[in-house]
Amino acid sequence: MKFKHGTRRRAAEYEKDWVQRWKDDQTFEKSVAQRSADNAYVFYDGPPFITGVPHHGTLLSSIVKDAVPRYWTMKGKRVERRWGWDCHGLPAENFVEKQMNIVDRRQIVASSDQPAPLDKDGNPLPTISLEKYIIKARESMVANSETWQGVIDRIGRWVDFTGAYRTMDKDFMESVWWAFKQLYEAGKIYEGEKVLMYDTKFATPVSKAEVTMDNDAYQTVTDPSVYVKFKLPDEDVAVLAWTTTPWTLPANLMLAVNPEMTYCEVLVGGEKLIIAEEALERTLQDEKHQPLDYKVLRKFPGSELVGKTYQSLDTGSAWPDNDKIHTIYAADFVSHESGTGIVHIAPAYGEDDFELAKRHGISAFHVIDDNGYYTDGNYKGLEVWDNNKFIAKDLKEKGAVWKIEYIRHEYPFNPRSKQRIMYRAIPSWFFDIQGQKPLMLEQNEHINWFPAHLKHGRFAKNIEQAPDWNLSRDRFWATAMPVWKGDRGTVRVVGSYAELKELSGVELDDYHRPWVDDITFEIDGETFTRIDKVLDCWFESGSMPFAQLHYPFENQAKFEQNYPADFIVEYIGQVRAWFYYVHAVNAALAEIGAFGEAGAQHKNAYSNVITTGVVAGNDGRKMSKSLGNFTDPNELMDKFSADSLRFLLLSSPLLNGEDFALHDKDVGDVARKLSMIWNMYDFFTMYAEVDGWEFDGELRDPLSDLTNPLDIWIVSRLHQLVAEVERHMDTYNIPDALSPILPFLDDASNWYVRRGRRRFWKSEDDGDKNDAYRTLHYVLVCLSYILAPFTPFLAEELYHNLTGDDESIHLKDWLPAGEINRAILRDMNALRVAVNDGLSKRAAAGIKVRQPLASAKLVSTISGNTTDEVRQFLVDVACDELNVKSVEVATDSELEVNESSVQPSVVYDFVITPELKREGLVREIIRHVQSARKKAGLQVDDRIELAIFSADTEITQAINTFAEVITAETLAVKLDSTVNDAEKYDVKIDDKMVAISLQKAK
Repeated sequence: MKFKHGTRRRAAEYEKDWVQRWKDDQTFEKSVAQRSADNAYVFYDGPPFITGVPHHGTLLSSIVKDAVPRYWTMKGKRVERRWGWDCHGLPAENFVEKQMNIVDRRQIVASSDQPAPLDKDGNPLPTISLEKYIIKARESMVANSETWQGVIDRIGRWVDFTGAYRTMDKDFMESVWWAFKQLYEAGKIYEGEKVLMYDTKFATPVSKAEVTMDNDAYQTVTDPSVYVKFKLPDEDVAVLAWTTTPWTLPANLMLAVNPEMTYCEVLVGGEKLIIAEEALERTLQDEKHQPLDYKVLRKFPGSELVGKTYQSLDTGSAWPDNDKIHTIYAADFVSHESGTGIVHIAPAYGEDDFELAKRHGISAFHVIDDNGYYTDGNYKGLEVWDNNKFIAKDLKEKGAVWKIEYIRHEYPFNPRSKQRIMYRAIPSWFFDIQGQKPLMLEQNEHINWFPAHLKHGRFAKNIEQAPDWNLSRDRFWATAMPVWKGDRGTVRVVGSYAELKELSGVELDDYHRPWVDDITFEIDGETFTRIDKVLDCWFESGSMPFAQLHYPFENQAKFEQNYPADFIVEYIGQVRAWFYYVHAVNAALAEIGAFGEAGAQHKNAYSNVITTGVVAGNDGRKMSKSLGNFTDPNELMDKFSADSLRFLLLSSPLLNGEDFALHDKDVGDVARKLSMIWNMYDFFTMYAEVDGWEFDGELRDPLSDLTNPLDIWIVSRLHQLVAEVERHMDTYNIPDALSPILPFLDDASNWYVRRGRRRFWKSEDDGDKNDAYRTLHYVLVCLSYILAPFTPFLAEELYHNLTGDDESIHLKDWLPAGEINRAILRDMNALRVAVNDGLSKRAAAGIKVRQPLASAKLVSTISGNTTDEVRQFLVDVACDELNVKSVEVATDSELEVNESSVQPSVVYDFVITPELKREGLVREIIRHVQSARKKAGLQVDDRIELAIFSADTEITQAINTFAEVITAETLAVKLDSTVNDAEKYDVKIDDKMVAISLQKAK
């Protein structure tokens, strides 16, 4: 093909054009279809919430999800990429409730005979039927799909949107039912009661992982810290307990002490109080933290308190009928490090509290309903969080509270509702994580983590510390738990719609609540009704690998043949969330044989993980529209290119799992560096058009028959680059895969092209000139292969322009690395180090690079076994780069040291003779003439008529002496001193005026 210079397009233009052309040509679909199904590479895509909006963090994960599959496709793999939507859970419900103006969860009613809830003022709130609510939820789950697709297309990600799976789809939910039943029947799911994180606004337990993965979940709050007096009957003394949760005092059933600690009975302010000895000084202070006068009456071990009863608080609570309550118990979790050494126990609202009570046969005692309102006693009808301080003050007025202080501390909030979280005992269904921790830890050993420290760090530690997983939620829009209970207490778990039809005779189009709630059936005279709970949406997310394929009801062979996945990626927060839940669900199913032979061989669900950091705004804080600390992604891509954004993010600390502040200028810097490719392209096409050089359509590695050391060097550097990119991509180390690319571009542009410029200029059409063309062309085309996974638009445009091939670069096979001439790489690298040293020494001496010098000595630059031809070439390059007349290479014997121990360097002869001075002046003149040619808009091969005039004798003498050099370098057919005013350029050389005029030769 022939080349036409000057037709190159702007990035924003060709990027948007290629998006459309790929769609029109179905390039993505072809890239999958042309690879054998027997050579699959499996990628699991964690689904985003459909109600969310795409942002820089989304783009980051999507870029990685595009780059890795593109690379493995070029390596010959069939990489199907299916989009997924997370449609269930609190984010979706929150989205719907805002649309329907629902302010209180109690407004959603399952039946028309439910009473309307009352607001804080006692007024009834409007109600909405559960059926209407679910219908609206389903309709809302397609709201943002077009917005997502537009941004994903713009960033260049290839993914199947049309065949996207949705967690709300009937088939997906059936696979979730199947998994639940398999695990239940294997004894890995059980019903029980535990204290869980609970949100009163949404009236449901919340996932601990979802809270801990959010950076803003823990907020600093001010709470009352109260010292409560629990009087011992028939004794003139009170046990002083301390709590930061006065809202739990109406549910107090026990006190806890440490039997090994020493306690004191003290007289303070006319009252007798019992406090741990080591807590006396801290506790016995007034509100200004001044010490109070007190007297220790006696000391005794905590064991003396164990078993004593105390008077219940005057809260109006309807205490349970249990003679074990309001008693002091021993507990090893009690310490003297905070509080009074005596702990108030409300079994319904604390993990330690619940377990202590359970050991002593005391059940959880609830005083607050599901929505956070007190159900009886003195505080009936009050909302818990609004009245935390009021309860403390009320009990102080009644004499039950000895002292109130206020503390600032970190407290968890639900990132979805922005509501405080309480710990609450809840009857729930649990996944037995404790029983399978050894399995999960063992299978983690088969996973390649990047960055590697997460493997035995955060991920393993999360497994080790994880409690049993609470699977049930008291919500509406989620997969209904497939559990039916008989009126005699029998449990029946259903694993498919066909099984449910066989039991009930009912088949539904939609198995969401409320329709599935209405299905009942009888077995042996026992009537079964579905429990009104739904599944934690993380169980759905963990089921994604098989549920997206409706396994095992469909695609059984496809799933099992391609299990486990080769690759997954998400941001760091998902180490405790999606990565963890996928690992938990699938390792368990594989262990029990649910995946057949595939699961028997591999119990880990994925083999390679990349974990990214969090993208921050340009001020280092979380990206926020209100803060205005980031530029809209589309605007950023239109300004600098999607490829520049991709390259920056892929090469940033984000891919090492670290956080990174995204600055627009950084994207601009990458765009400028990538433009070196287009500068080389422009240079190549400019001269190729002039000389009529053509590409014959066959890309061949030219290394074996190249003779010019500069060509051999750059092709070896190219092969070195390919090998390095491939080595790191094969281990999922994307930052290190990209790190050598920009240095290579600098080598190619600022060394190879610059050093070889005269080879393209020369008029004779010899073999060396042809080698220069085919070498530069080969390097640029190979760059399109190397860059294809990372900057797909640039790669496509470059490849198309250089080859004329109508087939996409993304349908090509990866080009493996060829031979590398390591000797010339070593020698050229040492030479460049020496040149940089020489240029630094020139600068320090105040001598311009254009000023020739007589000689220089290179110290330890060229290896002893270098051929004479290459040695002379390197010496010539050194002369040119250092601008000296001769170069001497120091030998080992002269250095008297091992060559490898000497840093390459240069020693100049800095004496400037008059002849050298004149030659330096001519170099400056030539530079100004070349600049004038550009300003005049001349083509690179245009001949000119040139005139140069100066009143300075030394400059005039220099022009006369080196006239032939000037005319040869500037393509001048004529040189005189008569300046033409029409194209006149006045310049200064050594503070002397010089007039230059030129025009195109006739």
